[in-house]
Amino acid sequence: MNHTTEIILRAILIGAGATVLMDLWGFVQKRFLGLSPLNYCLLGRWIGHFPRGQFVHENIQRSAAVRGECTLGWTMHYAIGVTFAGLLLAVWGLDWTERPTLAPALVVGIGTVVAPFFLMQPGMGSGIAAAKTPKPNVARVRSLATHTIYGVGLYLTALVLAPVFP
Repeated sequence: MNHTTEIILRAILIGAGATVLMDLWGFVQKRFLGLSPLNYCLLGRWIGHFPRGQFVHENIQRSAAVRGECTLGWTMHYAIGVTFAGLLLAVWGLDWTERPTLAPALVVGIGTVVAPFFLMQPGMGSGIAAAKTPKPNVARVRSLATHTIYGVGLYLTALVLAPVFP
């Protein structure tokens, strides 16, 4: 397998694994704490409006639905997870996947909180870093926790896969 193919394959596997762990975290929060995770259908709605030239919404929940928004949202959720795993591999290289360590995974995982704070939340009508939500600090802490879990997922998935890709 050539170098580029190997990076892409590992990014897909590690990113998908980390995103699954992030989704399990959302399930645990909902099941045991009564906290709703992000509705990825709304992510799909937001992205679904891009071809129409609309990138910012007053309130994404009140914006017109987009056909296939749930499928689009979930697909993009995983594509974004894979892309950030690719960033991890681009910075730390394939050597990291052979002997994964937690710090790089956490740097990337926690760093990904920039996307919701400065792109998604403002674009969906919640303001920068959820400033327009009823409890901005709660939303910020939840985003930070979720993205930290994603970082842990990057590490754990790479750790599980390390023996598979000698």
